[in-house]
Amino acid sequence: MKKILALFIAVCCIVPFMFGCGGGKRELRKVTLNEVTRSVFYAPLYAAAGLGYFEEEGIELTIITGGGSDKSMTALISGDADFALMGPETGVYVVNEGNRNHPMVVGQLTKRDGSFLIGREKTDGFSWEDLRGKSVIGGRPGGMPFMTLNYVLKQHGLIPGEDVEVISNVQFNLMAGAFEGGTGDYVTLFEPTATLFERAGSGFILANIGLESGEVPYTAFMTMPQTIRNDPELVRSFVRAVYRGQLFVEKASDREIAEAMKDFFPDTDVETLELVAKSYRETDSWMKTPIMTEDAFTRLQDIMASNGELAKRVAFKELIDNSFAEEAVKELGVK
Repeated sequence: MKKILALFIAVCCIVPFMFGCGGGKRELRKVTLNEVTRSVFYAPLYAAAGLGYFEEEGIELTIITGGGSDKSMTALISGDADFALMGPETGVYVVNEGNRNHPMVVGQLTKRDGSFLIGREKTDGFSWEDLRGKSVIGGRPGGMPFMTLNYVLKQHGLIPGEDVEVISNVQFNLMAGAFEGGTGDYVTLFEPTATLFERAGSGFILANIGLESGEVPYTAFMTMPQTIRNDPELVRSFVRAVYRGQLFVEKASDREIAEAMKDFFPDTDVETLELVAKSYRETDSWMKTPIMTEDAFTRLQDIMASNGELAKRVAFKELIDNSFAEEAVKELGVK
């Protein structure tokens, strides 16, 4: 009887470890992230996923490409996504609609526009004045690519709609195809599309929109307030994984970054990904931490206001929750 009892106790001690309960391998939490588009611009995210940082934080991450910030926001609010990666301006719109149960920004990924101006002809001495009297496919009204382009045009003395026709009726994910089909004299494209376009001879990179517009919280991670309230550990783990990705790209070589995210770009060779990673690093496009500053948020609203898209200013803390990002940085440090 004593032997049977001893065996029973031994089994009870072993079973929890077999199923991940007493220190063994824990069960991963399935989490869906809806991203506004697929671009090397978001390299820290893909590196974090490719290197297994989300798994190490207990998350089995599924990334779905929405094809527009409105679609990503809809997925988040409807519950089809746990997190969304998109421009914070979308959150400003929702707040100004009077919805008290609006998403909150919990981490910033990029800090400037990631698109490039593409022309049909190679120009050695490009000038923004070259766009006068021409047309450019610029995205949809109210979206950051469209608003940042207009902001840059104004900075160079060009009035959108008067001096330059900004085409705004082409869906974001169809802009490259529309340009290749003959629409517009210029187009703004993200990477790796811009570089692939140039390699194919379909267009030529003339300018970096992000360097022209200056620093702005271009893309950030959002989640619903009930997720923050009811499942803070999930948000904490998610932001930690993102920050670990940011720490990686800060120290890794361009080749290492390309290798880490190659599975997310099956149609793009590693050499192209390496080249694009180098471009975004040199233009200082990635945040070093997920913490958004109030100055950057103010500039975002300045750009919105200059486009006539800001009904009223939104207070920083009404939309931005830096607590998880600050906790991650304090715990992991800025390497």
